[in-house]
Amino acid sequence: MTQPPKLSNDCFALPRGVDWTPVDDALAMLKGAMKTVVGVETIDVNMSGERILANDITALQSNPPFANSAVDGYGFRFDSLPVGEQISVPLIDGRAAAGQAFQGVVPACTAIRVLTGARLPDGVDTVILQEDIRIESDHVQFESGLKQGANTRRAGEDVTAGEMLFRARHRIQPQDIAIMSATGVQHVDVFKKLRVGVLSTGDELVSDGNITKTAQIFDANRPMLLDLLTRWGYAAVDLGHVGDNSDQIRKAFAKGADIADAIITTGGASAGDEDHVSNILTTEATLHTWRVAIKPGRPLALAMWNDTPIFGFPGNPVAAFVCSLVFARPALGVMAGTGWNAPRGFQLPAAFSKSKKAGRREFLRARLTNDNHVEVFKSEGSGRISGLSWATGLVELPDHKMEVCTGDLVTFYPYSAFGI
Repeated sequence: MTQPPKLSNDCFALPRGVDWTPVDDALAMLKGAMKTVVGVETIDVNMSGERILANDITALQSNPPFANSAVDGYGFRFDSLPVGEQISVPLIDGRAAAGQAFQGVVPACTAIRVLTGARLPDGVDTVILQEDIRIESDHVQFESGLKQGANTRRAGEDVTAGEMLFRARHRIQPQDIAIMSATGVQHVDVFKKLRVGVLSTGDELVSDGNITKTAQIFDANRPMLLDLLTRWGYAAVDLGHVGDNSDQIRKAFAKGADIADAIITTGGASAGDEDHVSNILTTEATLHTWRVAIKPGRPLALAMWNDTPIFGFPGNPVAAFVCSLVFARPALGVMAGTGWNAPRGFQLPAAFSKSKKAGRREFLRARLTNDNHVEVFKSEGSGRISGLSWATGLVELPDHKMEVCTGDLVTFYPYSAFGI
């Protein structure tokens, strides 16, 4: 199948006069710039978990495909039963079992042994539980009161052949594989996995576990982002770590553009003396720096390198994590074919108080208390990585000035709302 066109070089350009960009405006502009960039492939339905459907899926056969028994018991034609409080009908030879259909027609006013899952024989529309009968002189005896069709499953009562199962852009879950398999779907067209490269830059970072200088720190962002991308169902590509060296960064971008559909970097995208990422993207790519009114975070560097988009996030791990959830997840979702995924939050009472200034959208590391209130981490510092593990989600505070008092309703997004 044909490959969709890549993103345009000017897709990240802001309108004239835009300086500080509110979060909602940034998301709207990002949404408008994104489009699906991956191709389509056909795979076995058994291997389709977490993949994204490229086409609608309809049932090829009904489920169940035939009327069958829901219990172990005895079957008969309801309207042929004798009238009375005590029913007695002769039991015929043979039986119907799962995978072993009874060959022939069950005569009126008779019963046949049937087992759970068995196809109902011709002449049978009702089944009585074996616990509710007694057998005497080759007759099945039971009390009246049974309803017609009892303990049976109608053909197609779950799904009928031709019925829509899933729309395109649906992410396939284990239960989806079950219904597709049950209705005869053996192969599905899915979008190819989006390949997202992650690059770390900076002389201060160490990724091999060996700190040799007192000014060095371990690289936390790259392993975090690689795992995050994998959890989102993408092919995470480790582009490694390079120092503050223009040639190395240039080669890393070129390599990433060859093997990935998008690249994520953290740090080095500001305007400082050692911000080589920003300098290279400015002179050799189409760099657009969005100053987004968000905390933690702020600078959002977006560029096109040889038709490959580069997302540049802040270097502080908390800011990189939050910006990845808020901006990268929905943007990459469009590129991957699943569409724009906005998180769904919940209104819950606060177990904290805070005086918030106007001007920026704030995301606080938070978790639920035993009484389903929301408490926040003790520090808002974007270098306090431990707060990400302490938390089970984020509290979102709006752009305007506000006072949060204990018990006030706040918007809480569990991590699961961001696909993790």
